[in-house]
Amino acid sequence: MIAQGRARPRCGAAVSIRARLVAVALTSLLAAGCGMLNDPVKERWESRTEFSSCGEVSLDQREEMQKQAAREIVCLQRALKNGESAELKVTCPTVEGDPIREYYRLTPQGRLEVYTDSTDDHYSDQEWSFAECYTPEWLAEISCDL
Repeated sequence: MIAQGRARPRCGAAVSIRARLVAVALTSLLAAGCGMLNDPVKERWESRTEFSSCGEVSLDQREEMQKQAAREIVCLQRALKNGESAELKVTCPTVEGDPIREYYRLTPQGRLEVYTDSTDDHYSDQEWSFAECYTPEWLAEISCDL
């Protein structure tokens, strides 16, 4: 009977250790997951000062912005020419059909900012990215010719 009594504490200790390991693993996974929610580029986008909107455009594969959204392009060109601020949202699908959202912003300081949201693209890093041009003289061609 003494041998059985000793076996139980070992078993209980093993279960306790396993439970602790599982708890530590789950806590680590939760912490890692929460870290992914703190995307600094996304936070920068969400906390921005909104500019006047040139609209939203959703393109299909092989559609060109110049053909599908002439009015929106004129809005951006006018803002660039007049030194005004403006925003435009463009959504394009990847080859697999996942949406990529790009936000074009002309700032009052004359910069062109491009925020890209790839969080729904399952074959990418699933993060936000940012690029800017300090003295744009023209607006880059925007198309979904994948």
